[in-house]
Amino acid sequence: MTTTKRLPTPQEAAQYQLGDITLVGGEGIRAWDAEGREFLDCVSGTFNLLLGHNHPEVMAAVREQTERLVFASSSFQTEPTNRVIQELAAISPPNLTRVNLRSSSGSTANEGAIKMAQLHTGRRDVIVPFRAHLGQSLATASLNGTTKMRAPFPYRYPGGLHVPGPYCFRCFYRQTPESCGMLCVDRIEDFITYASSGSVACVVIEPISGAGGNIVPPDGYLQELRRFCDEREIVLIFDEIQTGLGRTGQMFAADHFGVQPHMMTLAKGLTGSGLPMAAILTEERMADWDRSLHSFTYGSHTLSAAAALATLEIIQRPGFLENVRASGDVLLGRLRDLQKDHPVIGDVRGVGLMIGVELVEPDGTQATARANAYQRSLQSHGILTRVSEHGNGSTIELRPPLILTPAEAHTIADRFGEALEAIA
Repeated sequence: MTTTKRLPTPQEAAQYQLGDITLVGGEGIRAWDAEGREFLDCVSGTFNLLLGHNHPEVMAAVREQTERLVFASSSFQTEPTNRVIQELAAISPPNLTRVNLRSSSGSTANEGAIKMAQLHTGRRDVIVPFRAHLGQSLATASLNGTTKMRAPFPYRYPGGLHVPGPYCFRCFYRQTPESCGMLCVDRIEDFITYASSGSVACVVIEPISGAGGNIVPPDGYLQELRRFCDEREIVLIFDEIQTGLGRTGQMFAADHFGVQPHMMTLAKGLTGSGLPMAAILTEERMADWDRSLHSFTYGSHTLSAAAALATLEIIQRPGFLENVRASGDVLLGRLRDLQKDHPVIGDVRGVGLMIGVELVEPDGTQATARANAYQRSLQSHGILTRVSEHGNGSTIELRPPLILTPAEAHTIADRFGEALEAIA
């Protein structure tokens, strides 16, 4: 007697929670589901579709590369990877002259940067701000600035030192930017003295936090942090995995804030349309290490390099970054207009097309349940967004593709208002 095995549905078979929407297509800032509904993708996939869905020039570059060489070990040079290295070195801050492409994700790029800092300094500890998100590997999850990412695991990477970040809307020290004297930098010394091993290798910071709530630091914060690190010979690493490559309206957030880190990590949007690739940019003094210490099979993938070259060329075209700034100004301004009429909006903050809208309860506390309800309302109005801290925060994250036009920014703001009215 034979029996027929019942195949489980994807929801039953998956070892993780699946969303309710099945996407079947995308073009530019738009995506469509299996029922034919259209969505404006305001999170750019997973913040990685810098040029939107299926950008024709990127797709053409990938198709052309498939006809020549799909993959080569990073033990060898290829024309696309060599050009990516040269291009990144050319557009990065002047002090960052060396490029490591042997990572394939933001998590592994951040781990590699930390390894380099530890090897260079001979020290151990890693300073990370509260709410920071460095990745999902065991080491980066251990270093993330939230307990939720660490709590389930019995062992975690040692040496993580978490300090208050520059979250002015909810200042840890209950100060204002005008009066605080930059305590969120100055008091790091106390954490080093009383909470660290005394052996600090590096500070890893997102110039604007991603999953942590789109927190934009006050003027002068990053400059002061660079001074702090220089005085103590601590390596300052900018995690530009979300902020880099035009997201802020400048090539890098480092350019926007006028600060040169000692190292920088890139991933997500580097290939424009979703192929995996990551990079570590370093000063010359930190480049002398054994290649075997940090190397992954799909690092410097040849197809990804072809996509990255097309993406970097597009971003550098005349007017591209100006459009990011113009569209971001429209969207930010419209959202701040909504804030005036909706007390549930506690703060609207952002730079370029990296924007966060923090919802609050009537007493000013974080409104996590409201934020998640609002995210669902936005989805029903054809807008794809995310809630900060992986749904445990209260900030609606908006990171549309950088090809967004001012007209499309108005459309997003219109639907944002309609969704607010629907849950008022």
